Amino acid sequence: MKLSTLAVLLGTCFSLPQVYGLAKPAAFAAAVRKFPRSEPWGFALMGLGTVWFLWNLNQESISDFAAYKKWMLLGFGAIGVSACIFVRDFLAVRGLAVMLLLLAKFTLDTARWHDSPWRLVLVVWAYLWVVAGIWFTISPWRMRDLLNWGTANEQRVRLGSAIRLGLGLFVAILGLTVF
Repeated sequence: MKLSTLAVLLGTCFSLPQVYGLAKPAAFAAAVRKFPRSEPWGFALMGLGTVWFLWNLNQESISDFAAYKKWMLLGFGAIGVSACIFVRDFLAVRGLAVMLLLLAKFTLDTARWHDSPWRLVLVVWAYLWVVAGIWFTISPWRMRDLLNWGTANEQRVRLGSAIRLGLGLFVAILGLTVF
């Protein structure tokens, strides 16, 4: 995938929920507060993250692990499924953390060879995803607390949505013009 396509996709996908947050802050806040303990979101994100991780692992050609690759695929697949069965508390947050880490890897791999210094916008954003992914994996209740704080009143919802919308549009515009 080209960096321009990735930037437009990331910017657009990041911006769309923010429009809803600006238009209907109360409904947006209610939906956001339900996310951390949402089992459907947890199963979807953890399942998608597991499949994506297994695909990445299968693409690796590290000869040191070639003899163990089949067992690693089975083991990591079992871990992903087991997390959905035995670690249901904050499963959506953990699934989002896995997806953030995988999305950061993909973004960094895509931006690696691009010549423009503007690629650093996506690189810094990806490293913020890495930090968030690690932090929310270790302490998923912090996302609940952060979301509750960010949705405490309509003014915070609107301000947060406006800032995130600005970032998303900026990244999409970079994808359309610079990359």
